[in-house]
Amino acid sequence: MTSENPVARALLPAARWLALLAGYLLLGLALLVTAEILLRRFVNVSLQGGDEFGGYVLAVLAAFGFSYALLERAHTRVEILIERVGRGPQAILNLVSAWCIALMACFMAWRSYAALSESIEFQALSGTPLMTPLWQPQLLWFVGLLFFAITATAVALHASWLIGQGHSRLNRFYGVKTLDEIIEEETVSSLEMKVTGK
Repeated sequence: MTSENPVARALLPAARWLALLAGYLLLGLALLVTAEILLRRFVNVSLQGGDEFGGYVLAVLAAFGFSYALLERAHTRVEILIERVGRGPQAILNLVSAWCIALMACFMAWRSYAALSESIEFQALSGTPLMTPLWQPQLLWFVGLLFFAITATAVALHASWLIGQGHSRLNRFYGVKTLDEIIEEETVSSLEMKVTGK
């Protein structure tokens, strides 16, 4: 499906890379929390700033994951309603959904840029003992949200173009995944795991 969709073909590699980076950040956070627990339990020592870094990591990994979830059609939809209407109304709902996500993504990127600009202008520091310059985590957060805005806008524009070409491709590229597609993805994933021995 991705090979047929030009937007996914162009943007999915970068979205996948950001999602993997977010996963490694989450793994690093998990290791930090584990170390914090063990040090407190056995050595009575606390790593300062673990909770602060945890907040930054969660914000950044959410921003990094949005684009990948959008291109993989993993965002939550009210499927019980969409499945009960015809293909034409489904296409219209998918188009409206694409534009709602695009507008929200652009708004989030705009507001995150405003927050980043203020932090740089006022040299804002976190109100913790670490006194982290806030522009550092906010820069990563902004990069993730900017890429999400670009991706969501590209999806919305492509969906708008597809609505004039007929609703089948729009629904296939940007609609809810069908049961057959989910089964096919799981089958391919299982075969890949068997081949690689994981």
